[in-house]
Amino acid sequence: MTRTGVVPPGGRSVRPPLALGAPMTEQQTATCPECSRTISPEDTLVFGFGILGHLDCRRPRVLSAEERTLLFVYCRDHPVAECVRCTGRFHLREVASLDSFGIRSHGCPWCHTDLTDSIRAHLYGCAMLPVVVRRRAHAAREAARNLVKQSHQLSDAADVLLREAEVALHALRETMRQSPNGRVG
Repeated sequence: MTRTGVVPPGGRSVRPPLALGAPMTEQQTATCPECSRTISPEDTLVFGFGILGHLDCRRPRVLSAEERTLLFVYCRDHPVAECVRCTGRFHLREVASLDSFGIRSHGCPWCHTDLTDSIRAHLYGCAMLPVVVRRRAHAAREAARNLVKQSHQLSDAADVLLREAEVALHALRETMRQSPNGRVG
């Protein structure tokens, strides 16, 4: 959901996947250019210059900067996560931590279960967020999901066209082999 500036996170430079003349394999926009894994509609994204990627390839479903900001502003004084394993309820300050790489994680302080999904569910349903903020946050999340779904559909359509082109080319080559002296008659 986060839009990057001129250079994607980590300073990685990647060219747009739909550049003219790019091989068909580079046109699959539903794959993260950094880790080469498929992007899920539930993943947290960075996007810019026609390229989609994971915000954090090691943990593709982390909270976005916008989600963390909304939690800090509107939800810091009440529980935001519930651990289904321990049945504990926690405030953001109790579950947020940084690992040795500076990556934010949100785990249960008792059993270390990842609470990201629980926190996200709370955020998008929290009555403390003004209605317009909640609605826009939900719309931004849905737009990101739709972007991923659309890129999967485009990738699938490109794969179908690629297969059709391969079959047609194979048929042409077979016809050329069968005609005398390699001439099609």
